[in-house]
Amino acid sequence: MAQTIINDANRVKQWDDKAHMEYIRSNRFKRYMGSNENAIIQVKEDLTKKRGDAITIPLVGALDASGGPNDGSSNLVGNEKALPNDGHRVTVRVVRDATVVNVEEEQASPINIRNSGKVALKDLQMRYLRNDTITALGSIDGVAYGTATAGQRNTWHDNNADRVLYGSAKSNFVAGDHAASLANIDNTDDKLTHGVVSLAKRIAQTAQTVNGDGIRPYKYGEDMESFVMFVPSFAFRDLREDMIAKGYWQDALRRSKENPLFSGPTSIEWDGVIVREIPEIATLSGVGAGTPAIDVAPCYLCGAQALAAVWAMRTKTTTRKEDDYGFFYGVGFQELREVSKLQYGQGSTGAVDWSVVSVFAAGVADA
Repeated sequence: MAQTIINDANRVKQWDDKAHMEYIRSNRFKRYMGSNENAIIQVKEDLTKKRGDAITIPLVGALDASGGPNDGSSNLVGNEKALPNDGHRVTVRVVRDATVVNVEEEQASPINIRNSGKVALKDLQMRYLRNDTITALGSIDGVAYGTATAGQRNTWHDNNADRVLYGSAKSNFVAGDHAASLANIDNTDDKLTHGVVSLAKRIAQTAQTVNGDGIRPYKYGEDMESFVMFVPSFAFRDLREDMIAKGYWQDALRRSKENPLFSGPTSIEWDGVIVREIPEIATLSGVGAGTPAIDVAPCYLCGAQALAAVWAMRTKTTTRKEDDYGFFYGVGFQELREVSKLQYGQGSTGAVDWSVVSVFAAGVADA
């Protein structure tokens, strides 16, 4: 009797697929990821099935309703409405890493170093994806915030004037000057509160989208809508203290559990917005008001298609065997992917963030 033996290549691919899905599921942003246009982070894997180093995410605006419907007194032929549309191009890049151990160290260890290396690398993949997502949220026209010039920040600031909030008041905005706007944020009036969350939501709803009704929220159930705001820990602390002081915390926590975007004690729903704590979002050091200037916490209120996560190559295991006559063993991973904040008019002088309201609040550390 001839037995069927599973080819090693198939075994490796099965492990790779499992590892890829596990690290995506372990990612803190997984709850907000999906394959369709309703997701906060739209996942595209088209390039895993065909050649190419970039993919264009279609962005479709609403039809113009200002003139009302055709009432039958005129021909519909020749009076059709144009569908506003654009596309955001995402170019993938290599993401890889590895760990290596020699035979002597592996023998001395009470654990299996090579197998543990695979687990540690999965955790590293998760952290890389999380960090890239945070970088994308704060990016300035495709440039990481930390490396963007003052001129680039000012241009982005003006183009997105209808979807950026400094502190608790729209009047903190200074035209043409991102830094001066940040300097208006103080630690008394401009903390993240339930009022600031509601104001950010109203800004999203009234943003000047193409023929539209503001930034499109995430939709669930029959007619439920929600935005998600990703915030650093100090901003989440201020929101929690504000809501506890006003008696809103427990009621809001109970309501949150019915929202599919809720993720436990590090989330809270208020006024149709799930506020999600992301501790790794860094504060902007010494850019606010005061002497010395306070730290400012960037927060990101997101609607549907705020970001795109694109894979051209899923996670692939790499190994290093019999190096230096079998003395070294290594295991690694590599993939082709990118995370990008979607923009309408990408690359043009008037490009705007498609589905993100950037909120800057006081972010002073604990005393």
